[in-house]
Amino acid sequence: MTAESKYYFHILTSSGVPIYRQIIDQVKMHIATGRLPQDTFLPSVRHVAQELEINPMTVSKAYSILEREGVLESVRGKGMRIKATRQSNKDLKRKEDSIKPLLKQVISRAQQLSLDMKKVTAIFHSLWEEENHE
Repeated sequence: MTAESKYYFHILTSSGVPIYRQIIDQVKMHIATGRLPQDTFLPSVRHVAQELEINPMTVSKAYSILEREGVLESVRGKGMRIKATRQSNKDLKRKEDSIKPLLKQVISRAQQLSLDMKKVTAIFHSLWEEENHE
């Protein structure tokens, strides 16, 4: 993930959700979906900040909160990695909870744009297929 942080984190400055919260939610989502497996190292704070053109303190805050929550662990000299847990991929409730904030953002934005559920669902299916065929 080191060279591809901009492909893992998509920041929406107009969403009303703080940037650090967006990073937290996206890390949790990627863990829940298996895109970030256990023991995977996240890109450095500096790298993410440069790629997303945001303040390094914002990234640091997100990583610190994730570490405090037990999602990440600091490995001396190597950075932050996804903490190994026995149930990380088996806990359906945790997976659902991790994706709900993002889905709420999508619903809110779709309503602002007057898009109906059928259209949003079609877009979602199309994007899902694109991701699974890459």
